[in-house]
Amino acid sequence: MSSSLSPLKRGEGLSSPSPRLRGEGWGEGRLSVIIPTSNAVDTLQGLLAQVRSAAIGKEIIVVDGGSSDETVAIAAAAGARVVKAMRGRGIQLAAGADEAAGDWLLFLHADCRLGAGWEASVAAFLTAPEGTSRAGYFDFALDDAAAAARRLERVVAWRCRALALPYGDQGLLIPRGLYHAIGGFAPLPLMEDVDLVRRLGRRRLARIGARCISSPRRYRRDGYLLRPLRNLFCLTLYLAGVPPHRILRLYG
Repeated sequence: MSSSLSPLKRGEGLSSPSPRLRGEGWGEGRLSVIIPTSNAVDTLQGLLAQVRSAAIGKEIIVVDGGSSDETVAIAAAAGARVVKAMRGRGIQLAAGADEAAGDWLLFLHADCRLGAGWEASVAAFLTAPEGTSRAGYFDFALDDAAAAARRLERVVAWRCRALALPYGDQGLLIPRGLYHAIGGFAPLPLMEDVDLVRRLGRRRLARIGARCISSPRRYRRDGYLLRPLRNLFCLTLYLAGVPPHRILRLYG
């Protein structure tokens, strides 16, 4: 079974606001989109097409960790700025943030796409009165029609609501000033998202109100029970103080 995300339906996620909206109230050109990559040729092109069309976008930065496929060529052809960095998601995310020029930073994984209405939801988040003092995350969704995928989505929604712990595969939207005030992404090979979100804290986290649809590849490969259990075990080890580089081999 292919690891690629399903093709977008007509109009899904590709917001085309009217000229009035594009110039009024959308915070045009305020957003730097940062995407870490490592051999992401199967999924990157669709995500780039989405974010490139956004009126609120200022730039797209693809931070590549040494891909051996056509990832870099695809990014460059799509008009993204390509930054080379050592492999490791925390290292790559931090490198992208250092290069970004936007007032807001949107961190996305390469194997996702954004759900319908995402641009309007992000624009509303950017222009809210409390906007610059909080970070936002998308609702987790999987590109899989299986009932197990819906159950996992509900578990993730509970985790975000009860524990204030969204993961990086849900995206993170954060004002540049707040990002730097909390110290940015640590150069970790794993758990860089948990580390940053814990420094943000519950009061500075909020739902954006749109979905981030992730590839189900890992769950189809490892199972909808075993993969979440492995993730939970890795999180438990990290919270117990085990160094992320040791956990990485278990994560897979």
